[in-house]
Amino acid sequence: MSTPALKLAGVRKNFGSSQIINGVDLEVSRAERHAIIGPNGAGKSTLFNLISGFYQVSAGYIELGGHIISGLPPHRINRLGLSRSFQVTNIFPKMSVFENIRCALLWSMGYRYSFWHFCDRLKRVNEKTEQILEMIHLADRRHIPAAMLAYAEQRALEIGITIAGDTNVILLDEPTAGMSLSETERAVELIHKVTQDKTLVIVEHDMSVVFNLADRISVLVYGEIVATDTPDNIRQNQEVQEAYLGKEIA
Repeated sequence: MSTPALKLAGVRKNFGSSQIINGVDLEVSRAERHAIIGPNGAGKSTLFNLISGFYQVSAGYIELGGHIISGLPPHRINRLGLSRSFQVTNIFPKMSVFENIRCALLWSMGYRYSFWHFCDRLKRVNEKTEQILEMIHLADRRHIPAAMLAYAEQRALEIGITIAGDTNVILLDEPTAGMSLSETERAVELIHKVTQDKTLVIVEHDMSVVFNLADRISVLVYGEIVATDTPDNIRQNQEVQEAYLGKEIA
């Protein structure tokens, strides 16, 4: 049996006397696209913060590719092969679109604590940056400050930053929030493309996005996973409908 890309075992998170995550067990296979859904306040973003190291678990453990990562800081987890986006767009607004992507590439391409290289002379890095810009459809916006991008373009840029480090496991936190229908459709197409052969875990409220992207879905309610199954089975799960989805997708 192959080692899962991501594994959570008995994961709990308390803030004082408040228990937010209550014994979550979850395995995500390599190259799987896995969605986590649930009502507001279910603990979805908290779960992402635990996986990516922004919060520490109160109990249980988390593995990335068979290696325990719970207790490690976010930058160490990133360097082991996991990257994430955030609900609120997290980019360098005063830097150009090109520079945002290039910054995300430097560490993974061997330019770490290096103060004697001129970035404009790093041919491999710049070529890879151009490739990612083409992939996320921002090549013609490369030289403008990231703050000047439209909202949907900023979200695309953040996805580009997330994949730039050549990580194997990608966490996307509500990547289509606030987008129009046409913007959402383009974002789903982009996510399909950039996560090819990678493991994706996505938190998303838009059910059309979830059912278009996910191989499996986990439903989180009050800090507990009440169901994990294929999209078709989740649609028909009565407990899930009562807890979250409602009649509109039955």
